[in-house]
Parts: sequence; C-alpha cells; structure tokens
Amino acid sequence: MTIVMGGDAYLNEQTTRDLRRRACETYPDAEVMELDATNLDRYAFEEATGPSLLSDRSIVVLDNLQNADDSLGEAMARWCKDAAHDDDRAVVIARHEGGVKGKRVLRQLVAAGARQQKIADLKRDEAKLNFVMQQFERQRRAVSADAAQELVAVLGGKTGELAAMCEQLCFDFDDNPVGLQRVEQYLTANPQVTGFAVADQALRGRADEAIVAMRSAIEQGSEPIALIGALAMKLRAIAKASAVRTGAISQAEAKINPWVLKNAMHELGGWTSEGLARCIEMLAWADEQSKTSGGDPVYALERSIELIAGKGR
Repeated sequence: MTIVMGGDAYLNEQTTRDLRRRACETYPDAEVMELDATNLDRYAFEEATGPSLLSDRSIVVLDNLQNADDSLGEAMARWCKDAAHDDDRAVVIARHEGGVKGKRVLRQLVAAGARQQKIADLKRDEAKLNFVMQQFERQRRAVSADAAQELVAVLGGKTGELAAMCEQLCFDFDDNPVGLQRVEQYLTANPQVTGFAVADQALRGRADEAIVAMRSAIEQGSEPIALIGALAMKLRAIAKASAVRTGAISQAEAKINPWVLKNAMHELGGWTSEGLARCIEMLAWADEQSKTSGGDPVYALERSIELIAGKGR
C-alpha cells in the first residue's frame, strides 16, 4: 500500500496516476478498481483486494482516505500486515488530501507497513519552478530558466493549466531547451500573458504600443480586470524593489522571488515615490471602473497605461 499524502491537488493526482500506470505495467493482467473511502465499508475493501474470477491480483486506487471510518481503517491495517508476508496480494494506492482529518487512520496504516509518499504544496515560486522543470523532464525535454520563470509568473497559481501548457509546448515545438520566445509565441492568446506583455510595453515607455496591445487583447476576449491585475503586479514589484533599494525593508521582508526582484530593480530608473503612488491610485480607479456597471474600464486602462509609461508624471 502506498499513501499519496496531501500537497498540491494536481500533483497529488498526477503522482497517483504515475503509481497506477507503473503498477499496471508490472502486473498487466491485474484488475483495476477505483474506490472512494467516503462510502466504502470494510467488506467492499476486502472483496476488492482479494482474488476474483477475472484476476488473481487487483490494483485498487482508493480516493479520499481522510474520510475512511475506523472499521475500514482497521481492515486496511490488517491487510497491510498480511501483505508484508504475501507478494501475491493486491496493490493499493490510497489518496489523502492532507490536513488533520483522518490522521488516526493514517498513523494506523503507516504503523502497519503502508508507505507514505508526501507531496509538495507548490506554494513557493522555487517549488513551482522545479515543477515546471520536472514537467519538461517527463517529456525528455528541457526548458530555459527565463521561459520557466515566465510560465510560473503567468500560471503558477493553476498547477493543472501549468502542466498542460508544458506538455503542449513540448508537443508543438522541437526546440530543446524550449526558450522564452516559444513560450511567449504560444501564450499570446492567454489573457494573463497578454496583460504582462501590455505591462512590459508600458513600463518601457511605449504607451502607444501598449494601448494597441491592450485593445487587441480585449477584442479577442480578454477581461479588463485581468490586464489591470498584470499591471498592478508589475507596479507592486517595482514598489517593493524601491523599498529594498532604499533600505526601508529587507529582501526577505519583500516576500518576492529573487529573479522578480532583480528584474524590478532594473526597471526602477526614472521612478519617484510620488509617480509610483499616482500610478497605483490610477490602477485602483481602473479596478473600480471594471467592477462598476456604469464604468468604462477600457478608458481607465488607457489612462493608466499612459501614466505608467510616463512613470507617473
């Protein structure tokens, strides 16, 4: 028995799929059964893990282990102890979503011999970057550092979409490593990526190009709030970089990825505290316009881009 424990939900599911695939490759004649501990009793578990008319061995994938009751937990623990002396028994892969629920059953199973595989939570940017690298490695490919950073910046909060994007990049392009240009080329239609592209143009002082890109993105279906969010994220990074440079806060207190901070430091030239404050206030107004029925978010975005391109002057 292997317990896939907690962590990021997508990574937890992916690990379970990998374990199931390897078990099927090892025992191609085994019967695969999917169960849910939420409504499973011990008799159904014992039946699933025993020999059947179709196969002498089964591969049991059990979801929601945290919901197992005491009776089921005891039956699973007995099975673990017996399985340690019998190589012909079933393979059990149990998923636990993490947290305190079901801790008693979890301890019982580990004590009985179950192997616990803890999953990373992917909350830190470094963990997300490692995840991206691993997704390319799964395809026997590589990705450049700046391309991986762009993927994390855009989709880091959506692990499933991030994994799908990595797989699609490997499928569509033969480059090895896959570079930033390919990532930007592929993600042009993504609202968040378009937002970062607009923000980059604005921060370079190219107001006209940024406004054209913004209007094009909205015509293609991007929501103004997504573009406002990208601009706000860029300005927050610059504000933190300014505070770190002046010594107002430490790099640790900024709570910002080192490479994001480094890039923001390079963009500080020409900015003043007053100019930055005006831009942030303008974006707050644009955000209000996008959430008000009578507002004009596109006009507000234009004004914000013009002000940001002029560094708040």
